[in-house]
Amino acid sequence: MPSNEQRRQAAKRKLERQLERRAERARKHKQMTIGAAVLGVVLVVAAGALVYGLTGSDDSSDASTEAAATQESTAGTMPTGRAQALPASVDCTYIPDGQTPSKPATLPAASAVSAEGTVTVNMVTNQGPIGLNLDRAESPCTVNSMVSLAQQGYFNDTPCHRLSTTGLKILQCGDPSGQGTGGPGYGFVNEFPTDQYGPDDANAQQPVTYARGTIAMANTGQPGSNGSQFFLVYDDSPLPPQYTVFGTISDEGLATIEKVAAAGDDASMSAGGGKPNTPVQIQTATVAA
Repeated sequence: MPSNEQRRQAAKRKLERQLERRAERARKHKQMTIGAAVLGVVLVVAAGALVYGLTGSDDSSDASTEAAATQESTAGTMPTGRAQALPASVDCTYIPDGQTPSKPATLPAASAVSAEGTVTVNMVTNQGPIGLNLDRAESPCTVNSMVSLAQQGYFNDTPCHRLSTTGLKILQCGDPSGQGTGGPGYGFVNEFPTDQYGPDDANAQQPVTYARGTIAMANTGQPGSNGSQFFLVYDDSPLPPQYTVFGTISDEGLATIEKVAAAGDDASMSAGGGKPNTPVQIQTATVAA
């Protein structure tokens, strides 16, 4: 029977191969997006109902809106916790993805990463404060990466480049380029709630409710494509459980985002939404002592 270390190394080699293939396909830095929302919500627009594709893709055409049937379905309930509780600390795997970082960044420490407690990141934006309460027990490797990037100043003086007010109710941030294509030069795998589902589990593509106040990672739909982009959910939004949940937004942060959302977006993105009409710039993102 293989040991835990052998299994971890095998998983790491598999992820490395996946990331190498993904990097080869994505040399052009196609847009990373939570490709749009929403199974379960029918949006009547012009000639018919539209439903946004659910996963982002290395090929931006996959994230375009498409005609959908008019029958309604409802999103399921987000799991309440990990399928299996984690030990007090875990080892994480962060693999260079072959892309030039949008802003200089080094790989996070990957050994003995805490899987206990919470950590607060205070974002000061030009529109007001947005506090992030990150949950290590849910998604320790994601939290570890976000904390590392914040400590490196990666998020300082960067825009929130995407707002969606129809279907998905999110503000997306974390790409210093402001184009939705950038990241820190490395990738890592999904955590909660993707951990609930096996590789062939059809339920992994059925939408669940990402509740108001949730913080989750954006990805391209490819394995190991989490990087630095994240989205802030300011109202319940249905998505398949393929976007890592790793914390919650403070009440004052929700008030800031709702103020921005009230002004709408420029509808410039085929995946849904666009640049906020009220620009949002993260001035600083600091980890609370």
